[in-house]
Amino acid sequence: MNKHMIADPVPFIDIGAQRRRLGSSIDQAVARVLAHCQFINGPEVNELEGALAAFSGAKYVVSCASGTDALLMVLMSRGIGRGDAVFCPSFTFCATGEVIALLGATPVFVDVAEDTFNIDPASLRNGVAVAKKLGLKPRAVIPVDLFGQPADHDAIGAIAQTEGLFVLDDAAQAFGASYRGCRLGSYGLATATSFFPAKPLGCFGDGGAIFTDDAELAQTLRSIRVHGQGFDKYDNVRLGLTGRLDTMQAAILLEKLKIFEDEIASRNRVAERYARGLGHAVTVPYVAGDRTSVWAQYTIRLPQGCDRDGFAAALKAQGIPTAIYYPKSMHQQTAYRGFPVADGGLPASERLSREVISLPMHAYLDEPTQRRIIAAVRGVLGA
Repeated sequence: MNKHMIADPVPFIDIGAQRRRLGSSIDQAVARVLAHCQFINGPEVNELEGALAAFSGAKYVVSCASGTDALLMVLMSRGIGRGDAVFCPSFTFCATGEVIALLGATPVFVDVAEDTFNIDPASLRNGVAVAKKLGLKPRAVIPVDLFGQPADHDAIGAIAQTEGLFVLDDAAQAFGASYRGCRLGSYGLATATSFFPAKPLGCFGDGGAIFTDDAELAQTLRSIRVHGQGFDKYDNVRLGLTGRLDTMQAAILLEKLKIFEDEIASRNRVAERYARGLGHAVTVPYVAGDRTSVWAQYTIRLPQGCDRDGFAAALKAQGIPTAIYYPKSMHQQTAYRGFPVADGGLPASERLSREVISLPMHAYLDEPTQRRIIAAVRGVLGA
């Protein structure tokens, strides 16, 4: 193809298309906040928490400043600290393990299943055994609903019950997905999510939320969110942090939540088109029959021996972006190499880190553009 005939670059995530769809509603929501000037804990924050609870089915929602704070606050509420072991998959974003280490506890990394990218229950059992051998106290497990699909919460919950662990679900990439007919938000002690702009439900900055059915936990989280304050804001009853969600972001999220279900349906149509077009060329994502995905990313595995960097470069030359989540699993990263891993190692995580690559995915990816992406992928692979 002549270089002058190359089509326009494809956006990896098209926030602009969503912005155009929402039109003046976002501007009006922001204008209302600018008018009442309650930039912290304004009325939109409580309104958003109620709307998120209704959407998810959780009894209580505590909004916060980021998905990382959401995880951290729950661990703080349970006094996680030195000598405690908290289990999490290695094949995920670093925030999941980071919050454990920040509190002085020990992250114990476990492997994932290659087909779903989510935590492997057998490796979790091995991780618990390792923690006990090291003299650590097993306290919690943080399964991650990676790339938009829920983990196997029944299997994880059964292990947690046997071992006396609480479950903190990291649904930063999967809010809106369902497990066995129920939306994420009510599994385990609590569910944390992120509203980072690239997430399926994203604000225009940082933001997060915690979902729980435990009234006492929700009350504690609201205290931790504001420096650990009690009934008197100058009598702080526990250690806390500045973890509030800005009113402006709450107002934006309220508007985005109105179209979220429709966007989830669109994302699933995009995923179905990818699966049909690429299923014979690459390993496409597998979604278990008892759950749904919100497709935060569409992550494929390249054929064995394929030059991933060369593949990405060839697509980039055609105006098609890609991303790699994650080129190094957590236990391979400099800051986390010293922490224990489950017996048997983490071969699936390491293999996935070598083989995965993500294609453009968003609710506004139209069929002609997607056909172009599929054709380019197949062409580069000679499929």
